[in-house]
Amino acid sequence: MFEDQASSLRKKLKQDKSSHDLKQAKTVSIISGKGGVGKSNVALNLSLELVSQKNRVLLFDLDIGMGNIDILMGVPARKSIVNLLQNYERIEDIIEAGPKGLGYIAGGSGLNELFSLNKESRDYFFEQYHKLVSSYDYIIFDMGAGATKDTMSFILASDECIVVTTPEPTSITDAYGMIKHIVSNNPDMPMKVIMNRASSTKEGERALQRFREVVRRFLEVNLNALGILPDDKHVSQAVIRQIPYTIYNENAPVSKAMKQLAYHYTDNLPHDFQQSGRKTFLQKLKQLMTER
Repeated sequence: MFEDQASSLRKKLKQDKSSHDLKQAKTVSIISGKGGVGKSNVALNLSLELVSQKNRVLLFDLDIGMGNIDILMGVPARKSIVNLLQNYERIEDIIEAGPKGLGYIAGGSGLNELFSLNKESRDYFFEQYHKLVSSYDYIIFDMGAGATKDTMSFILASDECIVVTTPEPTSITDAYGMIKHIVSNNPDMPMKVIMNRASSTKEGERALQRFREVVRRFLEVNLNALGILPDDKHVSQAVIRQIPYTIYNENAPVSKAMKQLAYHYTDNLPHDFQQSGRKTFLQKLKQLMTER
C-alpha cells in the first residue's frame, strides 16, 4: 500500500514541475534544546494532522545520528538522502510514503554528507530541492536536538521554528538556550512553542507562561504558544507498536490535543506567509551554506 502511495507522490512531483514559481511550500523547522522531549513524535503527528486537513506535507528527517521517523511509523525507508548525494538520484525517487499519504525523506548516516557538500553536490541538492517547493504546502524538518554549526543553516533558512519543550527545568533551560542562539543569528525568526508531556493542563499553562515571560524579558522575543500536549501512556504504547499515536488511538488525550493544536496552528497562519520581497527558504539556505 505504501509503495503505491510513494509512486503517486513521485508522479505528482513530475506533474508539478511547471508551477515551481507559482507557489512556495512553508518550511518549518521543529527543534528542541535537548533530546528526549518527544520532538520527533511531535513532528510526525503534527505532520499527519496537517495531512488530515487536506494539506500536502513532506517530513524531512534531519536528526543526525538519531533519525527515527521511519521507526515511529513502522515504515522502513528503502532510500534516504544518501541515495541523492552519493548516487545523484532524483529527489522524487527518495521520497517514501507514510500513513495518510504523508511524504517523508529519511536521513540516517547520510546527513553527515548533507552538511559538508562540495560545490557540485551542493548545487545538485539545491536543484533537486527546488522541485519540492511547489508540490507541498508544508515541508517540515525534524531537526536534531540542540544547535550545531551544520544544522543551523537549515534552521535559520526556515520560514519559522517550532520549539518543543517539557515542563522539566532542564528542558526549559536548554530550550531557552536554543532560542537565544537562533535569535543571536536572526532576531526576526518567527518562533512558536509546544509544551509537551504536561502532567496536567494547569501545569502546562504555568510552565508555558513562565517560559514565554523569560524569553520576552531577556531576549525581547514574543514567543507564540502553539499548544500543550499531555503526558499520555498512549504515546509509549504507540511507539512500541510503531504506529503514530494519532492513528493508534485517535481518542487518546494526546491525540485530541494534537488535533486541536494543529487546527490552532493553521487557523492562525497568515494567508500569504511569504511577503513580497522576502527571501525564500532555498535562497536563504544557499546564502548560509556558501558563507560557511
